[in-house]
Amino acid sequence: MLNDLIDRIRLPFRQEKELYSSLYRIIGVFPRDISYYQLALMHKSVMRRNAKGRPVNNERLEFLGDAILDAIVGDIVYRHFPGKREGFLTNTRSKLVQRDTLNRLAKEMGISKLILSSGRSSSHNSYMGGNAFEALVGALYLDRGYNACMRFMEGRVLAQMINIDKVAYKEVNFKSKLIEWSQKNRVKIAFEMTEQNDQSSSPVFNCRVKLEGCEGCEGAGYSKKESQQKAAKLTLERLRKEPQFIDSIFAAKAGRTKMEEEPVERVPAADRKDDFIISRQDDGEAAKEKHPTTFREQVYKDDSRRKRRSPMYRSDNEMAEEASAASPQAETPLPHAADPADTLDLDGDEFDLSHISAQRMSHEEIVAQAEAEAFEAEVKAKSEA
Repeated sequence: MLNDLIDRIRLPFRQEKELYSSLYRIIGVFPRDISYYQLALMHKSVMRRNAKGRPVNNERLEFLGDAILDAIVGDIVYRHFPGKREGFLTNTRSKLVQRDTLNRLAKEMGISKLILSSGRSSSHNSYMGGNAFEALVGALYLDRGYNACMRFMEGRVLAQMINIDKVAYKEVNFKSKLIEWSQKNRVKIAFEMTEQNDQSSSPVFNCRVKLEGCEGCEGAGYSKKESQQKAAKLTLERLRKEPQFIDSIFAAKAGRTKMEEEPVERVPAADRKDDFIISRQDDGEAAKEKHPTTFREQVYKDDSRRKRRSPMYRSDNEMAEEASAASPQAETPLPHAADPADTLDLDGDEFDLSHISAQRMSHEEIVAQAEAEAFEAEVKAKSEA
């Protein structure tokens, strides 16, 4: 019956008849524009170019199919697991559209046999089938639309070839699992690329896992991601089977944390010095010592400044003091030069201000007055004695 349908299409070449038949078995519908599917099955190793000299391969359709697959599988997972959280849905979708799953589907559905590529690339590149599967979905979207892609994935792939429940609860991201274990135990982890072998333009990557500086297992793959996944898987198996390996990791961690806890320099002092602040109490005590009362303040004399002043700016008292200091009678204390604390009697009943006068006095009058006051004080002292 399938051959009769193909004969009705009246394809001019036998190769196109075989491609139509193969695509119908894979996607469940006949292609409308066969050129989309031919381009989806053309690997970049063929190196074909169009009329403008640009390379022709399936990479652009692969990009488009990847986006369509994310939307379709996300829709299916959302409806299949009602009530599940976003993290669970994202993890399940990533498992269904990852390269390993798509490679297995391409092999089981016969897509890998239809890929046009060089022999050495097909034998080495493990992702060629998965990339062609995505490109085929992109071609189906351009040829038949989004609903055709949804029917293909929901009715042909997920309903017949994949148990979505088993995939959802199966852990396949070993690198993420190992990183989660290291974070919970506060263990330093590193993925180091140790070597890259270039064989016929198809490199092989080698990755080694290190936990707290202790070397774990090494994995090899055709991409960095694949090598890291294999190294993480082998390291997880070693952690489960070798308790000595875990002991060495935690011993290295203890040594590291001990070194980090030791101080590398002296701890600076945290004393707060407030000696630059003068409190009101200290200020009052200083004022109390310096100024016992209003009238008993300490007087500081600067004779050097007084001598430097010009005679025309000196007062009569200053002139009298200089004259008495130069004369033989300078030993007699003058009332104006005496300490106010000795001459003012604050304990008496009455404060006498008669010696304060605004009248100008000559030098001779000042000396005579001083001698008279001194004589009266001496007589008074003798009479009291």
